[in-house]
Amino acid sequence: MSCTVSELPSGCRLRGMTASSQQNAANNTGNNGNNGNGNGNGNGNGNSGSGVGGGVGGGGTISGVSPTVGGSTSNVLQESNAATLQRPQSQKPCCFCWCCCCSCSWAKCLAIKNADENAPTKRDLVNSEFLDGEQPTLEEIRSWGKSFDKLMKNSAGRKVFQNFLRSEFSEENILFWLACEDLKKEGSAEVVEEKARLIYEDYISILSPREVSLDSRVREIVNRNMIEPTTHTFDEAQIQIYTLMHRDSYPRFLNSQKFRTLAQLQDNSNAGSKADSPT
Repeated sequence: MSCTVSELPSGCRLRGMTASSQQNAANNTGNNGNNGNGNGNGNGNGNSGSGVGGGVGGGGTISGVSPTVGGSTSNVLQESNAATLQRPQSQKPCCFCWCCCCSCSWAKCLAIKNADENAPTKRDLVNSEFLDGEQPTLEEIRSWGKSFDKLMKNSAGRKVFQNFLRSEFSEENILFWLACEDLKKEGSAEVVEEKARLIYEDYISILSPREVSLDSRVREIVNRNMIEPTTHTFDEAQIQIYTLMHRDSYPRFLNSQKFRTLAQLQDNSNAGSKADSPT
């Protein structure tokens, strides 16, 4: 299905045509329609017709009209091509609309570019881990891979390690260790007794969902110490859990994607090869 320029909606242009070429095309179309509608008496043998609209069906020429329909169409195409060549390079071609230009594609391109520029970097990932506390340097983070003691003595390091243990469903180990450290800071006998009871119920009792893994020897020592709780009631149990985290969880932590991203390690070489060995 085809349409002429006169059939297009008002304000709509064909791609590559200027306003002047559209007006000329509309005028030529109108003239050809008026000339072709005359009531001439043309014969069917190809002779020229008489009158204004004579003999178009017989192949004759139209009297009084010098340009033919084909010639008008040729002129329109020539003007259209010339206008296309003269169009400034700054004008962008239409993206989706065939009759008018729009900026839809440019908006999408800008959105994608902004998304790439705002993508989080490795340093942003480091900052997101410590928004509520201190901001360790890259050197400090890498030192965690060399010594488990340095990791556990650093508050930011303990936070990262605790998040890792939570992902492995063994967070109770570091929670028990931290609770024992907090118990050692107490000076009141009543407070020590109350905290020791809570620690026993949360991490030592076999009925607790967060029971830590202790052997029978250490468990027996803890039970004897609970008769008269002190700040050192859980020393044996704390050492055993610390050793368990060092030997079991720490090597996996060093090879985890979380730590390697924080430490900005590029290869997958043995991150814990230089780590201190458990004693």
